[in-house]
Amino acid sequence: MQASYISYHLDLKHPFAIAKFSRTSTPLLLLRLRYEQAEGYGEASMVPYMGESYESATAFLAKVDWSCLTYPFNFPEIIAYLDSLAAGHPAIKAAIDIALNDLNGKLQQKPCYQIYEADLQKMPVTAYTIGIDSPEVIREKVADAAGFKVLKVKLGRDNDKELISTVRSLTNLPLYVDANQGWDNRKKAIDMIYWLHDQGVVLIEQPMNKADTEGNAWLTGRSPIPILADEAVQRLADLEQIKGAYHGINIKLMKSAGMYEAHQMILKARSYGMKILIGCMSETSCASLAAAALAPLCDWADLDGPWLTRNNPFTAPELQQGKYQLKDLPGLGLEGIKVDLFDS
Repeated sequence: MQASYISYHLDLKHPFAIAKFSRTSTPLLLLRLRYEQAEGYGEASMVPYMGESYESATAFLAKVDWSCLTYPFNFPEIIAYLDSLAAGHPAIKAAIDIALNDLNGKLQQKPCYQIYEADLQKMPVTAYTIGIDSPEVIREKVADAAGFKVLKVKLGRDNDKELISTVRSLTNLPLYVDANQGWDNRKKAIDMIYWLHDQGVVLIEQPMNKADTEGNAWLTGRSPIPILADEAVQRLADLEQIKGAYHGINIKLMKSAGMYEAHQMILKARSYGMKILIGCMSETSCASLAAAALAPLCDWADLDGPWLTRNNPFTAPELQQGKYQLKDLPGLGLEGIKVDLFDS
């Protein structure tokens, strides 16, 4: 196994603001693994609040004994091995896992979605995210979302109703809402939830602080809209802690350490009777296609990364009627890979 990687900054079309943060770009590490005659690609999207960086990612890669990763890949053992090297670091672990899944598909000559037994006929529509902004910029963002059938609106500040009203003045599309832990009063929150229900909101992610399990459970027990854990659940082990406090979960590969554990989380959440949204950070086509391979196993999708950026280094996925159109290509199906990307 040979590994090479580069740093890459993903520039966003608009400043991306949520309840407590704002940014204009996202640092990435793009990874290429070579095994025999095949190449697999992976990606670590290191959004600031998760605490990873290019320096921490490369330091982790330096610990990996690549000779241990031999085909056929035993993903449970590989994830356990990566976790044994250091706690945390889910994004760089995801990059390794995604590259190995890409390799696995290419070596088997099968698409990743087929390996995970995902029925493409069940592909959900994917949402386009509208970050917190002024009404003028919100109008620009809604215009950018042409072709999408669902919008996801970031809330959690003191102008939530103004944001939703602005979006509603422009479109009647169904809405997802993500408060990013921005609400701190459960009574005000439940009043807002009922108002959002009247505005056609389909689901709400992480309304209150992730540590306030009781408060989020209180909302879940009273909400007419599904309440999903986002920041409150990252890895598989977290599911046991939040069971019963939410209607469902948001799985992101950059939190779950990749495709294998994300799939395990889907199976476990289903066993608990929970709904599932598969989402993304700011990502290129690489990580987005990895998540899309699992999307048909979920209820909802929010995989808009390639459309929120100015400099996606790969070909953008195909979208029809708001749904990913995955091709019958081995591995991730990633296209438009520049030969010299890792040699520059």
